[in-house]
Amino acid sequence: MAARIITNSGLHRKLHEFSSGLAKLPSGNGIIRTAATALPMSDFEIQHKQPLVKKTKPIPVALYGGRHAVTMLPGGGIGPELMVYVKEIFKYAGAPVDFEVVEIDPKSDESNDLEYAITSIKRNGVAIKGNIETKSESTGVQSRNVAIRNELDLFVNVLHCHSYPGVPARQKGIDIIIIRQNTEGEYAMLEHESVEGVVESMKIVTKSNSERVARFAFEYAKRNNRKKVTTIHKANIMKLSDGLFLETSQKVAKDYPEIEHNDMIIDNCCMQLVSRPHQFDVMIMTNLYGTIVSNVVCGLVGGAGLLSGKNYGDHYAIFEPGTRNTGTAIAGKNIANPIAMISASIDMLDHLGHKQHSQVISDAVRKVICEDKLHTPDLGGSASSTEIVQRIIDYILQTDTRA
Repeated sequence: MAARIITNSGLHRKLHEFSSGLAKLPSGNGIIRTAATALPMSDFEIQHKQPLVKKTKPIPVALYGGRHAVTMLPGGGIGPELMVYVKEIFKYAGAPVDFEVVEIDPKSDESNDLEYAITSIKRNGVAIKGNIETKSESTGVQSRNVAIRNELDLFVNVLHCHSYPGVPARQKGIDIIIIRQNTEGEYAMLEHESVEGVVESMKIVTKSNSERVARFAFEYAKRNNRKKVTTIHKANIMKLSDGLFLETSQKVAKDYPEIEHNDMIIDNCCMQLVSRPHQFDVMIMTNLYGTIVSNVVCGLVGGAGLLSGKNYGDHYAIFEPGTRNTGTAIAGKNIANPIAMISASIDMLDHLGHKQHSQVISDAVRKVICEDKLHTPDLGGSASSTEIVQRIIDYILQTDTRA
């Protein structure tokens, strides 16, 4: 039998092939460990493993016979009932969308539901969601909402805050775009107790993420004929973190000389929103400030039940109510305002390219809210959720939605 001889060069090649085949995993301290040496992560490592950008690779989006498959995450509180309304409206509008419903148990410490939801979104490319509760207090269990945004690298959230004629509101004629960084800032989930009774929470701001959010904001302003971008910050106190965010915005602004750029401190911004909101056009800010400002503006135009939010990454998109409220206190009472979730579904149809269907539903919503002035209790009316939805369907049935 002939002996098999491996030369030095052949041996080196074999070793290279073997080492290249081992999956490399990032550890909490930045050291690269191979799969052969990786150890189970502690709760601390699980909580602190992802302050940086997720580099996701797209997989082919599911599309069957011209119909889009969309992941539906009902979430908690009023989410499940609102999703029923969306499916009913899509059925009567003939929208070419099939929903893959994924339930996530808010009481479970396991991540199987969350992982399946993320896989589903990667497969479908698009999702519509309610607010997902995370009831576990274990440090090893992340906020499901934050985890989804981080894992899919949904780096920006867009909220179009606009007034509805006929809806009682503290301010009229508001038309503001809020663009917020979606995966960093105070939501980086980097907390630990250094000594007993002393908790440290780290705010993460990176130049790369700040730049792409600022670039997104200015490109959005340019495409939509907006004239001004305002960066919201607290750089007078947080000179390094918010200072970097502001400095990056200022540098990006130089590439768009046709768009006015200014900045405003967050506390002054809240006062200005209440007193003179019409001075704002496009606003850009970090994560926590986005939560505060979006709720303030939603309160000005009528409440949390009207506006929708859009989360974008390089490969995936998720649509949801703008203020991300669960609405547990009014769940099952048939009084929840369905407009925010329906508006999210309209945004989703636009994103998928089904402009005709989105326009039909949007027109029906506007007739119900602005012309008929059929409002749920949160807007000072007495209509039930199902009455609102049925009136929207009635208007849809009066319109020919065939292509």
